[in-house]
Amino acid sequence: MARATGKATTAKAKIEQLPWHGIRPARVILVSGPEQFLADRSIRQLRDQLVAEDPRLEINDIEADHYAPGQLLTVASPSLFAEPRLIRVSNVEKCTDAFLLETLDYIENPADDTYLVLRHGGGVRGKKLLDALRGGAGGAIEVICLELKKDTEKLDFAAAEFAAEGRRVSAGALRALVQAFQDDLAELAAACQQLLADGDAQITEATVEKYYAGRVETTAFKVADSAIAGRHGEALILLRHALASGQDPVPIVAAFANKLRTMAKVSGNRASSGELASRFGMAPWQVQKAQRDVSSWSDEGLGNAIDLLATTDAAVKGAERDAVYALERMVSVISRRGDLR
Repeated sequence: MARATGKATTAKAKIEQLPWHGIRPARVILVSGPEQFLADRSIRQLRDQLVAEDPRLEINDIEADHYAPGQLLTVASPSLFAEPRLIRVSNVEKCTDAFLLETLDYIENPADDTYLVLRHGGGVRGKKLLDALRGGAGGAIEVICLELKKDTEKLDFAAAEFAAEGRRVSAGALRALVQAFQDDLAELAAACQQLLADGDAQITEATVEKYYAGRVETTAFKVADSAIAGRHGEALILLRHALASGQDPVPIVAAFANKLRTMAKVSGNRASSGELASRFGMAPWQVQKAQRDVSSWSDEGLGNAIDLLATTDAAVKGAERDAVYALERMVSVISRRGDLR
C-alpha cells in the first residue's frame, strides 16, 4: 500500500489526525480533504481491516445529501446476532439539515461495535459537525486526503506503490509514469498496478513505454534532454515527432528554458544537492541531473544557449515567420553545447 501524501494541518483540531494510508478503526472517522481517489482507497483499507478482524462485518452506505430522517439510527441499531457494522457516509459536504442534526446527536454517544465513516470533501457545509468532531466529540479521528499537486508528491506516490510490493523500479520509469498520467491520480495508480501485475522483475522506462506507448509520447522534455546531452540527430528526430503529433512550439521552448535555467542555477555551486534542492524548491534528483548535464558545458556556451532561447521564444510567438526553423536552429546550437559556429 502506498505511503505518500502531505501531513494534516487542520487548525484547532484536538483529535488525532492521520494521512490517508494511516487509517485505523475508531467509532467515528472523519475522512476529509479534496482527493477523492485517496479517500476511496483509505476507506477500502479500513473495510479490509475490519473484515480481517470479523468476516461477519455488516456494511451500510448512506448519502448525506439524500438522507432520510432516522436512517442513521436505523442502520446503527444493534442487530440480532451482534455483528460489527461499518457505516459509510458520502457527500457530507452537501448534507441535509436532518442528517446534520441526527449525526450531531449520534456522536454524543456512538453505538458499540459500529464504525461511522464520514466523507467530507471540503467546503463550509457541515461545519458545525466538523467542529464538534475536531473538538473531540465521539472519540473521532480524522483522516486527511490532500491533493497531490507537485510532481515530487506524485513520484513519491508511484514509488510507494512499487515499494509496497517489493518491486524495483527505475527513476526514469517513475518519471515516465508521472508524466503520462500526471492529470489523474487514479489512472497513475492503475498504471502502477498494471505494471506490477504484468511487468518484468525490474520496471524500467522501456517497460513503461512498452505498456503505455500511447500515453508516453515524445515530450518537450525528451527533446531537451537529448539536445542538452549532445545527441543532435536524436533531438531533431524527437522534435519533428513532437511537432507531427501536435505539440505546440511554445511549451517546447519553455521546456528547454526550464532545463537551462536549472543548469545555470547549479553551475559552479559547490553546495550539496539536498541543500540546493531546498534553496531552489526542487527535488534532489532534479539538482543532480542538472549538475550532470552542466558538467560538460562551458559558461560561455551556457550563456549563448540562454540568449538563443530568448530569441527562439520570440520567434515561435510570431517574431519570425518560420517557427519550426527557429526550433531546429535552437536544437542544433544546444546540441553543440552553445557553440554558435
